[in-house]
Amino acid sequence: MLKRKIRSYIYEHLASKNSKILVIDGARQIGKSYIIREVAKSLFQNYVEINFAEDKNGPRLFESATTKEEFYFRLSTVVGDRLKGTKEDTIIFLDGIQTYPHLLTLLKFLKEDGRYTYIASGSLLGVTLRRTTSVPAGSVIIKHMFQLDFEEFLWANGFTEEAVSALEEKFRKRESLDESMHARIMDLFKKYLLVGGLPDAVNEFLSSRNIMAVRDIHEAIHTLYGIDAAQYDEEHKLKISRIYDMIPSLMGNKKKRIVYRDVEGKINKRNEDYQDEFDYVSGAGIAIEVKAVSSPVFPLKESESKNLLKFYMNDVGLLTNELYKYNIDAVMNDRLSVNLGSVYESVVASELRAHCLGQLYYYDNKAHGEVEFLLDDYDNAALLPVEVKSGKDYTIHRALNAFLANPDYHVHDAFVLSNERLIKKDRFITYIPIYYAPFIQSSHPDVVTL
Repeated sequence: MLKRKIRSYIYEHLASKNSKILVIDGARQIGKSYIIREVAKSLFQNYVEINFAEDKNGPRLFESATTKEEFYFRLSTVVGDRLKGTKEDTIIFLDGIQTYPHLLTLLKFLKEDGRYTYIASGSLLGVTLRRTTSVPAGSVIIKHMFQLDFEEFLWANGFTEEAVSALEEKFRKRESLDESMHARIMDLFKKYLLVGGLPDAVNEFLSSRNIMAVRDIHEAIHTLYGIDAAQYDEEHKLKISRIYDMIPSLMGNKKKRIVYRDVEGKINKRNEDYQDEFDYVSGAGIAIEVKAVSSPVFPLKESESKNLLKFYMNDVGLLTNELYKYNIDAVMNDRLSVNLGSVYESVVASELRAHCLGQLYYYDNKAHGEVEFLLDDYDNAALLPVEVKSGKDYTIHRALNAFLANPDYHVHDAFVLSNERLIKKDRFITYIPIYYAPFIQSSHPDVVTL
């Protein structure tokens, strides 16, 4: 879920006095803590925040707090008189809860105790929950948060909510923008490719317009993600770092898929040999995992391949930093010598992941080639293919044609995204501008209730 929507959701959840504890999940440096802090302080007279990452690097008070009595005792030594409030006027924000996985189990007992209102945030929750011996069933709502997508980047650059809604309505009606508006949106889209959606990078861009300063932030966050990987256990951390570092170079390959021998330089390696590492990279939110299907059926989960997958970086700004550094001309001016296909694919992967819950897929076929993205069309119990084109030959898509020709795949609609302004319909295929990507949404909800 995106920043504006997550803010509204947090507000509504807390204002409704829902007894379940809301946990906001997402990669680091995407603004989770900032938004929770802002909303919680606006609704509660008494605000208490505990940062477990700081605790682990310091006194480790909560490391052995396995009961609610121990938790309250240790909490009281930190916040003192601020615990005199009630559930109605006191909220406790548990930041970085993945630091101590046992506290996820403890949330159930804190909810049942009902002494205070709680909210939590974390990264790596997908990995942490798989390793938690007792999941707090019925006590927790997990909401996934992402960095700013292009829609929110438009808001940040002065577009009103009405203007963005009007843009979405154009997409719904399959209407093209006029030349001048198309040029303006494309200019901002290309700047988004350079800046990405990490809040610090966007704020720096808005205040200074200095690409070197924006890139400094990208470098720092890229390093931070690497440090996070290094905190993993000794057996896995080097392979995790290697997989993450491989992603930009994978984008230059025709198939863009993980080659397992490249992780360690060993042959005869398979997906399952690196499953823990792949789970970490995707579960931490620092990369987007896209799995292959060769005989697709709805739902796609039933036909996914365990041996073929792609990874995209979670933020397109981090990717263009790795590929082009300060050379903004490579992105802004459509240089023929630069193929932006991988960058366009990455940003579309981010948009689809932010708007559609769950696993992304691509179609793999040796005879006909690959369709870049497949989505479950929940409304029609069918499949929705999405192709991404950065060049002028956007109407050439042999793999997509072969896919659509197979009646067993039950396709009602397909999208091809490109730089072109005009929207065109060709049987199943609708050609749309790349900046309409945020509006390709699944009807599947992105709330996980445990």
